[in-house]
Amino acid sequence: MARLADYFVLVAFGPHPRGSGEGQGQILQRFPEKDWEDNPFPQGIELFCQPSGWQLCPERNPPTFFVAVLTDINSERHYCACLTFWEPVEPTQGTVCSENVTGREEEADEGGRGRLSPTAPAQPGQLFAPKTLVLVSRLDHAEVFRNSLGLIYTIHVEGLNVCLENVIGNLLTCTVPLAGGSQRTISLGAGDRQVIQTPLVDSLPVSRCSVALLFRQLGITNVLSLFCAALTEHKVLFLSRSYQRLADACRGLLALLFPLRYSFTYVPILPAQLLEVLSTPTPFIIGVHAAFQAETQELLDVIVADLDGGTVTVPECVHIPPLPEPLQSQTHSILSMVLDPELELADLAFPPPTVSTSSLKMQDKELRAVFLRLFAQLLQGYRWCLHIVRIHPEPVIRFHKAAFLGQRGLVEDDFLMKVLEGMAFAGFVSERGVPYRPTDLFDELVAHEVARMRADENHPQRVLRHVQELAEQLYKNENPYPAVAMHKVQRPGETSHLRRVPRPFPRLDEGTMQWIVDQAAAKMQGAPPAVKAEKRTTVPSGPPMTAILERCSGPHVNSARRLEVVRNCISYVFEGKMLEAKKLLPAVLRALKGRAARRCLAQELHLHVQQNRAVLDHQQFDFVVRMMNCCLQDCTSLDEHGIAAALLPLVTAFCRKLSPGVTQFAYSCVQEHVVWSTPQFWEAMFYGDVQTHIRALYLEPAEDQAPQEAGEAPAQEDERSALDVASEQRRLWPTLSREKQQELVQKEESTVFSQAIHYANRMSYLLLPLDSSKSRLLRERAGLGDLESASNSLVTNSMAGSVAESYDTESGFEDAETCDVAGAVVRFINRFVDKVCTESGVTSDHLKGLHVMVPDIVQMHIETLEAVHRESKRLPPIQKPKLLRPRLLPGEECVLDGLRVYLLPDGREEGTGGSGGGPALLPAEGAVFLTTYRVIFTGMPTDPLVGEQVVFRSFPVAALTKEKRVSVQTPVDQLLQDGLQLRSCTFQLLKMAFDEEVGSDSAELFRKQLHKLRYPPDIRGTFAFTLGSIHTPGRPSRAAKDKGPSLRTLSRNLVKNAKKTIGRQNVTRKKYNPPGWEHRGQLPPEDQEDEISVSEELEPSTLTPSSALKPSDRMTMSSLVERACCRDYQRLGLGTLSSSLSRAKSEPFRISPVNRMYAICRSYPGLLIVPQSIQDNALQRVSRCYRQNRFPVVCWRNGRSKAVLLRSGGLHGKGVVGLFKAQNAPSPGQSQADSSSLEQEKYLQAVVSSMPRYADASGRNTLSGFSSAHMGSHGKWGSVRASGRTSGLSTDVGSRLAGRDVLSPPQANGAPPDPGFLRPQRAALYIIGDKAQLKGVRPDPLQQWELVPIEVFEARQVKASFKKLLKACVPGCPASEPGPVSFLRSLEDSEWLIQIHKLLQISVLVVELLDSGSSVLVSLEDGWDITTQVVSLVQLLSDPFYRTLEGFRLLVEKEWLSFGHRFSHRGAHTLAGQSSGVTPVFLQFLDCVYQVHLQFPMEFEFSQFYLKFLGYHHASRRFRTFLLDSDYERIELGLLYEEKGERRGQLACRSVWEYVDRLSKRTPVFYNYMYAPEDTEVLRPYSNVSNLKVWDFYTEETLAEGPPYDWELAQGPPEPPEEERPDGGAPQSRRRVVWPCYDSCPRVQPDAISRLLEELQRLETELGRPPERWKETWDRVKATQRLEGRSDGRGTPSSLLVSSVPHHRRSLGVYLQEGPVGSTLSLSLDSDHSSGSTTSSSRQAARRSTSTLYSQFQTAESENRSYEGTLYKKGAFMKPWKARWFVLDKTKHQLRYYDHRVDTECKGVIDLAEVEAVGPGTPTMGAPKTVDEKAFFDVKTTRRVYNFCAQDVPSAQQWVDRIQSCLSDA
Repeated sequence: MARLADYFVLVAFGPHPRGSGEGQGQILQRFPEKDWEDNPFPQGIELFCQPSGWQLCPERNPPTFFVAVLTDINSERHYCACLTFWEPVEPTQGTVCSENVTGREEEADEGGRGRLSPTAPAQPGQLFAPKTLVLVSRLDHAEVFRNSLGLIYTIHVEGLNVCLENVIGNLLTCTVPLAGGSQRTISLGAGDRQVIQTPLVDSLPVSRCSVALLFRQLGITNVLSLFCAALTEHKVLFLSRSYQRLADACRGLLALLFPLRYSFTYVPILPAQLLEVLSTPTPFIIGVHAAFQAETQELLDVIVADLDGGTVTVPECVHIPPLPEPLQSQTHSILSMVLDPELELADLAFPPPTVSTSSLKMQDKELRAVFLRLFAQLLQGYRWCLHIVRIHPEPVIRFHKAAFLGQRGLVEDDFLMKVLEGMAFAGFVSERGVPYRPTDLFDELVAHEVARMRADENHPQRVLRHVQELAEQLYKNENPYPAVAMHKVQRPGETSHLRRVPRPFPRLDEGTMQWIVDQAAAKMQGAPPAVKAEKRTTVPSGPPMTAILERCSGPHVNSARRLEVVRNCISYVFEGKMLEAKKLLPAVLRALKGRAARRCLAQELHLHVQQNRAVLDHQQFDFVVRMMNCCLQDCTSLDEHGIAAALLPLVTAFCRKLSPGVTQFAYSCVQEHVVWSTPQFWEAMFYGDVQTHIRALYLEPAEDQAPQEAGEAPAQEDERSALDVASEQRRLWPTLSREKQQELVQKEESTVFSQAIHYANRMSYLLLPLDSSKSRLLRERAGLGDLESASNSLVTNSMAGSVAESYDTESGFEDAETCDVAGAVVRFINRFVDKVCTESGVTSDHLKGLHVMVPDIVQMHIETLEAVHRESKRLPPIQKPKLLRPRLLPGEECVLDGLRVYLLPDGREEGTGGSGGGPALLPAEGAVFLTTYRVIFTGMPTDPLVGEQVVFRSFPVAALTKEKRVSVQTPVDQLLQDGLQLRSCTFQLLKMAFDEEVGSDSAELFRKQLHKLRYPPDIRGTFAFTLGSIHTPGRPSRAAKDKGPSLRTLSRNLVKNAKKTIGRQNVTRKKYNPPGWEHRGQLPPEDQEDEISVSEELEPSTLTPSSALKPSDRMTMSSLVERACCRDYQRLGLGTLSSSLSRAKSEPFRISPVNRMYAICRSYPGLLIVPQSIQDNALQRVSRCYRQNRFPVVCWRNGRSKAVLLRSGGLHGKGVVGLFKAQNAPSPGQSQADSSSLEQEKYLQAVVSSMPRYADASGRNTLSGFSSAHMGSHGKWGSVRASGRTSGLSTDVGSRLAGRDVLSPPQANGAPPDPGFLRPQRAALYIIGDKAQLKGVRPDPLQQWELVPIEVFEARQVKASFKKLLKACVPGCPASEPGPVSFLRSLEDSEWLIQIHKLLQISVLVVELLDSGSSVLVSLEDGWDITTQVVSLVQLLSDPFYRTLEGFRLLVEKEWLSFGHRFSHRGAHTLAGQSSGVTPVFLQFLDCVYQVHLQFPMEFEFSQFYLKFLGYHHASRRFRTFLLDSDYERIELGLLYEEKGERRGQLACRSVWEYVDRLSKRTPVFYNYMYAPEDTEVLRPYSNVSNLKVWDFYTEETLAEGPPYDWELAQGPPEPPEEERPDGGAPQSRRRVVWPCYDSCPRVQPDAISRLLEELQRLETELGRPPERWKETWDRVKATQRLEGRSDGRGTPSSLLVSSVPHHRRSLGVYLQEGPVGSTLSLSLDSDHSSGSTTSSSRQAARRSTSTLYSQFQTAESENRSYEGTLYKKGAFMKPWKARWFVLDKTKHQLRYYDHRVDTECKGVIDLAEVEAVGPGTPTMGAPKTVDEKAFFDVKTTRRVYNFCAQDVPSAQQWVDRIQSCLSDA
């Protein structure tokens, strides 16, 4: 029984002490006046009676009632029922207050609740003061309180004849039962009667209608989010104008949280004075009157629910995790069925006439039932995760959170994680975890109804029925009986509050009250306690857990077959069948990704421990450890699936003997896992073990009593869970004697203590590394130092920490330095011991003892480990595959020898077998080598099923773009190791994990050396330079001879060139012919030297004051003349350096040597083409207007329209302004800048007038007469064009180029429209400049040039785009989504193809302008990046010469090398460029060329392989060609001309062009067989992104041999032809598997033409003819085909290369050959990507490597040969007969033999001086069968006898005679 009310309080209005306007509450009287002992009087009642503050009010308000809740320090809730009424202010009180109130203006409260707002001083008669009657109780009977207080008020107002003291006394002395469902009728002695109904079960909350009201006010979604917010400990604030509603909403929210109890701040009605509580950091549920809404606006982390408006506002920074699916959606739908039953019927054609809706009270219970079901589903099976740590004296229970989440399959779920970590759940465990207690509805539901709820999931009606059943029970709990007796309570009249009451509420008599209370108290003491004994039972556990949603975990769903594999493998290991186990191991490691397989592994290993076979041999030990590591690597730190827990006993069981007395246990090999350093894991394990032992403690006696029935009794006992045992013990506890109780408590305590010691040992095993020098690993892995904060339960760590500190110093382990492993481990273990022992009630003495023991345990373990470590070092190392040494280039040296590494798969699928199929070549095990030129990996796949393939991956050191440290798992041992990821701009990626034998210092050394080689301090440190000096040891390197010779000392370097040139200054110029195929790349013979005359009479220049050049300058000139540019200018007819007299009239342009000393512009070549009319000294001034002084110079001229292409840097601002603003003549006082601008204008004018079409007519002529039909006839488009070719478009050039791709009628696929689009009045010169530079410039309309502002990308955008392209093409890790989608997406993000599209678009437009007769000046950025790209592309598209091998070389040398593209800067070749990174502008240009090549495959003499080759080597630094930033820098280093004299020696190639020439003689790899150019061909490729392809240079890879661009390395060993198979059996099948990622397809399946050339060469060799060069053969075949085509007489000739084939057929790259020669082969003619077809010849040729195919031998004729021929020779002892080519040489007096006729290398020599006799011989075994016996003869020398056999008898006779005659001559 409990008191209905504890206190009755009368609170009235009183003035504020500080005289402010508001009043304050004053307690007039309270009863009883003494506090109850069990329940002190709550503080602050005055505030809570009037939450909005105490104020006077101008009229009488009706009385109000609400219940406030106060929480005391013990978390007890006190319900304060407040009834407020208003009384007139007494005169004395009024005068005081009126002074305070006078003149004060105040806003009326939103609720209109009587705040005063008088404008004139108030009359005392008009004011009313509030007075409140308060009942304070610990019971929540709101209706009874309302009635009781109402009765007291009624007695007062109506003046009833009842003594108020009696009524209130009765109220205070009334007692009611707490629970049990009984009804109690009470009367307060005023003729009233009330029935008090107690709930059946105390633990279920009583909600009345509050939940239903909450849903009505806020709606389903809002209430659900409030529910989740309250559970996940967010702050919730309710706003309303009604206090009663605030109280109800808070009550409703708490009722929904059942069975969890809300344990944070809970204030349903918060008074105004306490609003600062809202900024508390802890979670809360608070209600505030809506009047104070403004004060709540600035709260950033509070969820505000406005009950009146029906909204819930969640701030941005707050994330409320939703319920896990499918519970969220299921709950939502059930709620809507309960709240809105008509929703289901809304769409019915014949809806039922009426729908029965539940009453509000019933609906309230239904809604609560939904949430009760929700909790039962969420927490289903929670009792299986309880660990009972102590039973006596009080149960101590822990919850295994990780196991619960793991088994429910909700590890990732944010909501459940937060709920389980919350305070409410901790309370739930301590309250409901107890095994023996009263049970309620929730316990039944979670134990017995789970199966039903699962079955009902998809049947809404059945769910609804279940909800209604639960609602019935909840309703019955609140209202067990229908109301028998009616309430009878007097109420005041309707308008009683308006009547004037004769007197205020009377003062009650304290004495009477006290007497009544004392009487009742005395009576109570005498009465027996009427407490119903609670019925306690064992709490049912319910069925075991199931996952909330059965998720299949992708490919690792473990089938029975997989588990079978795991079991078989383990049994093989323990039976010693190691080979079998090894075969199964990869499959097992794959299977262990799945949970079931890991559990299966643990179970199987347990079996082997039980059979006491824990000592293993070395191989078994390795297998077991590898499997354990594989299991543990996927364990999270929580170990939610219990894998680490299952393996923990095993790692201390399996061991191997290292030497007598030294045993190594498995734990020393499985420490590298995060789970071991997680305190929560150890706590859960500890509690689990303690539970097992405590259960055993109470089960033992039962087993002892009945040993004879060992069969049944213990079995039954064993089935009881620990909770059942505990429940039984709790039931018996009160019956035990005191001594017995003490004994049990001690037993339990010592059990916990012994487990703590055991765990201290276990933890030291797993935390102390085998080698204590590896402490670094431990720290990185575990972060042992950071673990103070992590903890599983709510006990604070402050105590634990302090104890740990105090004991730590005794052990002698002061943590002097952080690397002290032992200290870290001791602290970790101490912290653990503190926590678990405090929680499980170990005595402090025991705890002290433990702290003393821990350091000793750790120290002992360290000592044993030292021995183990020492012995394990002595073990014979595991046989690792032997390191394969890579082949090196001549001159390439190894810097670091092989470091053992694993090459891991990256994001590309090829090597792993991905979608392309094929074997998993990666991960591979091998070594990484660092040479002066490359980083190389060679190794074998780790998967033994792949076979003995060699995996090879390499890239040049110079191409490294990013090096990143990664932490990766090694594929074999699954250990976490340091790794490196290296990415190169040649699109290679090495992702490596270092083997454990590679120390961290070796790995670091590798990184440092790599860095040093990648970024040498000076360009001379690059491979291209160091290579040459290695080869000529006699000569010191040029750099050593003279460090950076100045230009003045150049003469010394160039004397050898000068001698040739000085004698012939005025020789007439021959036309320059590109050398033929056979001469290409060699120096022309002396008489064929390029003869370009140098003029003696040069212009007086701004540089040399004298009129003639000095001799040294002249030598410089001669060398400049020999450069590529000059030869090209001659070809284009752009002028020569001939005498200045003849130049005035004839040529519009001239070659000016003004920059020969590189003084005007460092980055330009020495000789430049400028207009004839411009003097050299003017050029200096012109150059100032341009960035980097790169003034406009001519680089190409259209042979037909004579329009010229110029290039320059961007304009300086001042230059532009001067050019277009200052048109007037220069006044005398003009500045330098102005004169420069005028010079510039003159210069451009000179360019314009140099064009013949403009020079003839008057100065301001336009191109109106130039017909568009004439223009339409030239050029070729990238596919068949639409017929409407010449629809003239009047689009302005500028807008065309400004990046507006859409033209009025555009071509469908991005081709520019017809050339006729240009305006009829075409300008003579278009200047293409950057939009940003040309801003605001308005050129004069009469000007002959026009500015075309365009937007181009900058170099940094190229760099950023390239970075993304690299990541897209060689991603570091597999994409999240399979298939090409992610690749295409990242490719699009890179914007690389968009940049290529822009370049092609601009180039095609420039080509059109030039073709139409206008000149173009490209003046972008600094003139060396995008300008170079555009200018080169324009020339390539316009001039067929540049599409030949020779022409392309000239183009690159001229535009890229001479005009100073900054190769070293853009490639970050040296240390200085490291920060700027790689910006591959040249690669982008090559990509553009590739796109054009794709669209016009017959227009290029070179193949696509040539482009890839240049793309690879421009970044590789193997050749000197692409080093340095300009000709000036190359001259300074003496690079430009040194090769001329030295090239005769067999030096390694220094120039890439020389290398290409050498290679082209041996193999047609750079040649495009489809080359069949049309004359006067201008190409106009399509540029839309849809027409562009990703260059396969970025994506292809050959793992068999690495990149194929170092030709010497890429040649595999030739396979022996069939005939020579040593076994001599029938020729085997030549079929072989070709893996696209492993083999190089072009080499394994050469294209048809290469095959035919190969076949020819083989036949030539067989016939004994010296093989011809491939080019001659090819040209001859072409010629014969042309003839045959003519003689055919058919309309379509059969030639492959005839030029009239329509373009669309040509661009496909495949021809059908119709002539008689090729026997209708379908040839794929691109030598790089071919899938060749078979040859027509009947015998398959042996596929030799191409190096032997095309090798060009000199014939051996030059030697002195007296007689030669083929003889069979018997080899040495036991060797077969072989045919050899023998040569008898009289002069050298020897008989030599070769492998075959054209072999230049002699295989053996017989010195005739040693020959004793020559005579007939006899055939021996293995001799040729078909030969006559007489054809055999022997030659006997002093050393041995040689047996020979000729082809027939006459030739044998001939040979014998010849040898005899030689001997007789001697």
